[in-house]
Amino acid sequence: MTDHIERKNARSLPHSVWPAQALRQLETEGADHLGITLYELMLRAGSAAFDTVCQRWPHARHWLILCGHGNNGGDGYVIARLAQAAGCQVTLLACDSSHPLPEEAQSARNGWLEAGGEIHATDAVWPEQVDIIVDALLGTGLNRMPAAPYDRLIEKANRHPAPVFSVDMPSGLVAANGSAPGAVIEAAVTLALVALKPGLITGKARDYVGQLHYHALGLETWLSGQQAPMARYDAQALTRWLQPRRPTSHKGDQGRLLIVGGDRGTAGAIRMTAEAALRTGAGLVRVLTHKDNIVPVLSTRPEIMVDELTDEALQQQLEWADIIVIGPGLGQKEWGKKALSQIENSQKPMLWDADALNLLAFNPDKRQNRIITPHPGEAARLLNLKTAEVESDRLLAAQRLVKRYGGVVVLKGAGTIIASESGEMAFADVGNAGMASGGMGDVLSGIIGALCGQHLTLYDAACAGCVVHGAAADAVAARFGTRGMLATDLFSALYQFVNPEMLNNKA
Repeated sequence: MTDHIERKNARSLPHSVWPAQALRQLETEGADHLGITLYELMLRAGSAAFDTVCQRWPHARHWLILCGHGNNGGDGYVIARLAQAAGCQVTLLACDSSHPLPEEAQSARNGWLEAGGEIHATDAVWPEQVDIIVDALLGTGLNRMPAAPYDRLIEKANRHPAPVFSVDMPSGLVAANGSAPGAVIEAAVTLALVALKPGLITGKARDYVGQLHYHALGLETWLSGQQAPMARYDAQALTRWLQPRRPTSHKGDQGRLLIVGGDRGTAGAIRMTAEAALRTGAGLVRVLTHKDNIVPVLSTRPEIMVDELTDEALQQQLEWADIIVIGPGLGQKEWGKKALSQIENSQKPMLWDADALNLLAFNPDKRQNRIITPHPGEAARLLNLKTAEVESDRLLAAQRLVKRYGGVVVLKGAGTIIASESGEMAFADVGNAGMASGGMGDVLSGIIGALCGQHLTLYDAACAGCVVHGAAADAVAARFGTRGMLATDLFSALYQFVNPEMLNNKA
């Protein structure tokens, strides 16, 4: 994962996420509800953007505004008029097209010209003094790499020392899925308008969005009555799943978790999964692993029950367990294959990760009692694709995975996606670049497995687990930075997120 600067502003971001293709209808219906025109909604958008720039860069006097040939450009014309009226020096460059401007954008362009503004061609010389660049080039409709002259303007803006403010989306970033097929604006601040789009949260978003702000343009009340098809979850959402325990609860109430894996030489993977489960509140955790791993696991964490993985032991523990996790350190040899073939006959809730997924790719099956947690490389093997194809459209990949394998899918990465076969989809809006280290997936498996045993559905356990995992990593990064973070460093931070009432007390 990569750094997510918008976390500083997370409290003001909505938890609903809308597909990019739904935005035009959403805006139209919202404007109708308020009894205003789409042009009036554009005026609100331009005003919100202008106010955000003034708050973030109050001393900016020289504005360079880049307008595309669409409604995103229309917002730019409104911003230019407001900045000029406020006494700022404004230079506006606009892209031409053989197609007419949308009606609202044309009205905004006319308003700029009527206010005495000038429109320069895209090849015009930029002024020597520029304090802020406003990116109003490309909006939510982009689905391919930017063509000329957009690509040249994007690259020139990125080379310029002035900060860039993007209206709604950084130009070049695909709102539908966060892919970056060509040149993309590297924004310091992005203001999302009306609704959050997937491309602001997942894929390559964190490389380009900068600090993310949001403005509903007066549609807050109306939007609250609409059912968004996707959700964004951060640490503030944890109380929806994790309530304080009853004073009389005991270990039998908190789930019996069986973890299978750890071939010779991989004691670390299975040990991290087991301790993560304990730190997340699992009542009892039992590990079945290679006999060579028993002493190393017990000596470092005596709370874990450890036995050698044999056919007889596995059969007994499958009857004992409430939840099953298989995969960390499992390997792809006959030892691991045999265990997986025995486990796949169980009807109990289970999570498959790591080598269990690699083995699943060879023998695909669909089941409803399973969570799978692939990273993009594993997802590519499961879908018989290249990793780049998965990353080019993470939403589509998650949907294809859940359609092929059933249950719940956690597609890990920057802006982790959680999807269920019933159509639910969410983004875990947490995590940072420090998580790009070995063992993080093993820890996540233990966290989710433990939450499954604490009476959460598979989908809710996956959502809550991903948020706990990423939020703990964010807490570690806030204290020590991202470089050098270890998976086991998260253990010291898990308490405050699996007990979210502690977060509320701090607030």
